[in-house]
Amino acid sequence: MSQDPSQQGQSVPLQAIAEDVYVAPQLTPEAMASAAEAGFKAVLNNRPDFEGGPGQPSSADIGAAALAAGLQYAHLPVNGGYQSPEDIARCAELLDSLPRPLLMFCRSGARSTNLYRQAIALRDAD
Repeated sequence: MSQDPSQQGQSVPLQAIAEDVYVAPQLTPEAMASAAEAGFKAVLNNRPDFEGGPGQPSSADIGAAALAAGLQYAHLPVNGGYQSPEDIARCAELLDSLPRPLLMFCRSGARSTNLYRQAIALRDAD
């Protein structure tokens, strides 16, 4: 990526949590084209479907838009207050397999950040 994707004029606030991993609050299907234009290669959704009510976009809709934009897409829904050892291990697997730069999102970005940090700590402990 030639330029920091958080500086690509997106309306969604992005935060870099690693050189090639960013987090964002809830994304919409429409945001997938912008993510691809910004240079992202993959999107990881950490929010359970309809956690925020019926107005929250579904993983299926976001995933279809991501694929249409040329992005790889994964859905690892995790609880906002607790990520299980299985969730953390699965995130570590996804971090190893998804292309970079990677855009992770949840309701606010905090859950994705915490999940990323726990997955990296697990991977580094091995």
